[in-house]
Amino acid sequence: MKYDINSFEDQLIDHEGLELKPYHCTADKLTIGVGRNIQDRGITEDEARYLLKNDIKIVEDELLTRQPVVAGLDSVRQRVLVDMGFNLGLPILMKFQNMWAAIEDEDYHEAARQMMDSRWASQVGRRAERLAQAMSSGEWV
Repeated sequence: MKYDINSFEDQLIDHEGLELKPYHCTADKLTIGVGRNIQDRGITEDEARYLLKNDIKIVEDELLTRQPVVAGLDSVRQRVLVDMGFNLGLPILMKFQNMWAAIEDEDYHEAARQMMDSRWASQVGRRAERLAQAMSSGEWV
């Protein structure tokens, strides 16, 4: 194409609007962004992975801000906590006070026990078991 893509994007935003949360368009299709019909078109795997990378970064940044102890943990335990934060959201993850106390004490077996002694563990089953085992051992299984 021979047109300037940036000015064309601005044109489409002017015509379609820019919505950062899902809404129903005039054809009653679930839509987001600049007229993206996610109901019929969905998103590509590349787009999903792009969004995932952004979401992971948000959780990492929030986690490091709210719990600086995370910066000193090994990569396996950091992944465990980012996974939990991604799943639960940081406000709920911060309520695992006994788990955080155990992490502060470097008692990872107790941290894992506290993870499993939660409503979250009963809700997510295998995920909780795997993450608790990784928290306890410092190794992925």
